[in-house]
Amino acid sequence: MTVTESAPEGHARAGARALHEGILRRQSARESAARTYARTLPIVPVRARGLTIEGADGRRYLDCLSGAGALALGHNHPVVLAAVRKVLDSGAPLHALDLATPVKDAFVTELFATLPPGLADRARVQFCGPAGTDAVEAAFKLVRAATGRSAIMAFTGAYHGMTAGALAASGHAPDVRVVRLPYPQDYRCPFGVGGPRGAELASRWTESVLDDPKSGVPLPAGMILEPVQGEGGVLPAPDDWMRRMRQITAERSVPLIADEVQTGVGRTGAFWAVEHSGVTPDVMVLSKAIGGSLPLAVVVYRDDLDVWEPGAHAGTFRGNQLAMAAGTATLAHVRENRLAERAATLGARMLARLGRLAEEHPCVGEVRGRGLMLGLELVDPEGERSGGEAIATATATATATGVGVGVGQGVALTRTRSAEPRPAAPELAAAVQRECLRRGLIVELGGRHASVVRLLPPLTITDEQAAAVLDRLADAVEAVASTAADLLGRGSTRPGPTRRQRGSTRPAEGTG
Repeated sequence: MTVTESAPEGHARAGARALHEGILRRQSARESAARTYARTLPIVPVRARGLTIEGADGRRYLDCLSGAGALALGHNHPVVLAAVRKVLDSGAPLHALDLATPVKDAFVTELFATLPPGLADRARVQFCGPAGTDAVEAAFKLVRAATGRSAIMAFTGAYHGMTAGALAASGHAPDVRVVRLPYPQDYRCPFGVGGPRGAELASRWTESVLDDPKSGVPLPAGMILEPVQGEGGVLPAPDDWMRRMRQITAERSVPLIADEVQTGVGRTGAFWAVEHSGVTPDVMVLSKAIGGSLPLAVVVYRDDLDVWEPGAHAGTFRGNQLAMAAGTATLAHVRENRLAERAATLGARMLARLGRLAEEHPCVGEVRGRGLMLGLELVDPEGERSGGEAIATATATATATGVGVGVGQGVALTRTRSAEPRPAAPELAAAVQRECLRRGLIVELGGRHASVVRLLPPLTITDEQAAAVLDRLADAVEAVASTAADLLGRGSTRPGPTRRQRGSTRPAEGTG
């Protein structure tokens, strides 16, 4: 109890801490060893609104995880709550399998109104189980049935879900029916060149695999790709490469599947990330934000692929009426309020400031992203650089439209150093995540070596909140940079004062 704290206030605070610690202790004792976020984010959320979460211990946090991207409008947005209450108060069924309902009809109408040109006019939609991985499985079944072929082409670093087929197409699980192709990136280009040249080599590799009769790869049933790899480390696909993949697949009658589970609904600065390149896929896999924070997943595809027999794909919980109502409200709010354009503008400004942070700290190898899907890769600042042709340094000159300097037209990407990267430093990334949490900021990790700190703020984040997020992240990176040698096991370093210790007056915990 502090000197100025009354006895009742002290007892209340102690009780809140006891509740917080007790719940975490019981979770650790009773839940699976497979739990993930709970290990690195030891908080107990009890209330949330917009960007802010309040824990059982009374602490408040700025949430830049956003349900792994599911919360396009943040927590408990008024339009979402109103839509859910309307269904609850109407007496409508909450569970309807795949029966037609007014709620579903409204959702499909709104969804089709947002689809990329060239798809909406001839689209079909299949409601799947409640998660994105269910939609990925359905998409694979669809293209296999439509083409009579079995192989799927996917990309290194991909993440498509946790069921067997989705895992097989992800970057970390081998499967004989999945052919893995190089995904273009700049900082850790698989060909050692990066930039447009690296993307061109990735395209040629894809063409060679498909056209070489001795490649050992049969013509596939489909190709699945993410317009921005999220779990892979926030890697925006170059627009020219996306168009090339569309050309390659169309010329060979291979359906192109766009996984927009995390990139969709305005996240990258366009309503759907494929719109940056003008590509119209044959199939789109959608989940997360389309349910307005509730479980919902669909596959949208060209009508000529609709060769399924009745019952070829089903699922008990594909008729979640509350999720459809919440999703309709979310889609409409993003569209009517031009939140995708807002994400492009604000994301470019945030990326530019992150670029300045990278210039100050050699442990930040690269910052990159598109819209409000941002990442910082942490590296060993004294580690030996890997080989490869150096690419001229470029610093983002982001504009109000979100266009920056980097790989691919329109990709808001900041480069701050040579393309020859330092070794990834997952220890530093984990330390930045811990320091962020201490300062009341929730961030996620990703990338090949879990060395990328990821930001997925809601599209409703204000300029003031964005500044607070970046202030806390900058403080966290500065604190970690000052002790990097210790964290990497190379001996002791003396930590210098953080910006906050030098006189910043911003509070350490979120105020909402």
